[in-house]
This record gives sequence, structure tokens and C-alpha cells, in this order.
Amino acid sequence: MTTAQAAPTASGRLRRTPTRPGNALARSRNRWFWAFVTPFLAGLVVFVYIPIAWSLYLSFFDARNTVTPTKFVGLGNYAYLLSDQLFLNSMGTFIVFALVIVPLTFACSLGLALLLHKIPVMQAFFRSAFFLPTACSYVVASMVWRMSFFNGARFGMFNTGLRALGLDPVNWLEGGSNYWYWVVLVSLRLWLQVGFYMVLFIAGLNAIDPQVYEAAAIDGARGFNVFRYITLPLLRATSIAVAMLLLINAFQAFDEFYNTLNTVRGYPPYARPPLVYVYLISFGEGSQDLGIGSAGTMILTMVILVFSLVQSRILSIGADK
Repeated sequence: MTTAQAAPTASGRLRRTPTRPGNALARSRNRWFWAFVTPFLAGLVVFVYIPIAWSLYLSFFDARNTVTPTKFVGLGNYAYLLSDQLFLNSMGTFIVFALVIVPLTFACSLGLALLLHKIPVMQAFFRSAFFLPTACSYVVASMVWRMSFFNGARFGMFNTGLRALGLDPVNWLEGGSNYWYWVVLVSLRLWLQVGFYMVLFIAGLNAIDPQVYEAAAIDGARGFNVFRYITLPLLRATSIAVAMLLLINAFQAFDEFYNTLNTVRGYPPYARPPLVYVYLISFGEGSQDLGIGSAGTMILTMVILVFSLVQSRILSIGADK
């Protein structure tokens, strides 16, 4: 049933014209859309954009122990960071971490996706089992890794295994010339995130038309050749997205480093990724220099933004091809 509206005729009289039900339905949908979206937009502005804008403001001031500075220093905080050896070392820590965790997670998640995509039984169970660690808190997982698996004591899980093999226990989290802490950090991040990227690869595999594999089988393609010449090229867009997300997430490493290596004596001088360095400058070690800390966050934000733009550009090129 339609409602009627008054409309003028050529003689000046008003006549009733029907109103389309679709218009009212569209307006109702728009109202519900904004009713749901507005709280999220408000939260995004309040908790993301305003803090970023305020950090940008603070980065141009000498803001020691205050969020309302008055001494303008221009680009002095940025110049200090780019000449600070500790900040440069933190960037080196990120590079080492990224060079290890990005290809390792990529290979493991792709391998799991290929295995679970072809498994004939209990697909849902195994997918859920590998995906569940994604829901685990980084802080909780760090405590488990630190206190149970790699605590450095003789009764730690991995040291117990080493003693069973006749080997000496290892102090996993000791720094200096001992780099075993990388095993702890890499294994922790791998366990936490491999299931998420496995799901992305599974989605990419499901999007491949099975007729492509049938045609390849008719042409005699088998085993690794199918993966190399069919599966991997058709997963190009997914692979690029996963690689870029892994790189950006590696840049955002904080929880596993801080909660695993921090002690009552403070954070050690080694294995400080950029976010840990910025946190210690801003809130730790008695300095609380929010100006330099904000400048550090701006540098990291710009680097992540550049990576995101590069990702979008590469994906657009891949889509055009």
C-alpha cells in the first residue's frame, strides 16, 4: 500500500501522487546505518585521531613531565631522535626481528593453510585449534613463556628437556653475548599470530576455482609444479597483503618484548624495539619526556603509513594484472 502526496497540476490544483515504498525503506536504512556507525566514528575520533593530533603538537615542544608545554623547540626532538644511538639501535632490533618473524610466519601460515585446505576430516577442529592462540592476550602468553617454558631455571620446560638429553640448561633471557632470548620472542610471536594469517591464506585458497586444478591435472601437472605455477600465482594478492601486515605488526612489537624481558631492575639495554624505546622515554626510567616520546610516535606513524601506502600500491598493481 502506498501513501499519497499532494502535487500541483497544470491548472494549479493539487493532486495526490503516490510515494514509492523504496524511498521510505532507504531512509530507514540510512537512519539505522548512522545509528550504528556514529558511536564507532566518535570513538575513532576521540581515541585515535585526537591523541595523534595531540602527540603531533607535543612533538614540537619541550614536554618533560607535562602535557601542556610552553617551550617550543621546533624539530629539535626529531633531530635528537635521529641522532640518538639508542633509537637507531631500536630500529636495528626491529630489522632483525622482522627479518626473522616475517618470512617464518609467512611460511608456517601458508604451509598450515595448504595442509588444512586438503585435509579430508576434522577441518573445522584443526582450523579452530590453530586459530585460538590469536584470541590469547600477549601479556598472558608472555608470562607463560617467561615463567614456564623459558624461565632459565633447571625445572623450566625446555631446560628439563635439555637435561633429559644430557645437555646443560640455558639461561634463555640473559643478554650480552647470549642471543637465546630471540628464540623466546620469535616462538612467542609465531604461536600468537600464525593462526590468523593461516585463515587469510585459507580464504585465498577457497577463492581459487577448482576447475583450474582440474585443467592442470588434465595437462599433467602434479605436486610441487601445481603449487608453483598455479596456487602461488593465484595467491599473489593474499601473499602481498599478509607480508605487509606481518611487517607492520613487527614494527608494532611491544607486549612480548616488554613483558618477557622487563625485570624488577628495569628493562635491559638490549632487544629494545622502537615502541619499547618510545615507552621508556615517555613513561619510564624517570625521564617522562613526552616531547621526544611524541616525536618518536610520529616517526613510527609515518613509517607505518608509508608501508600501508606501498601495500595499497602493490595490491592495486596486482589487481590490474
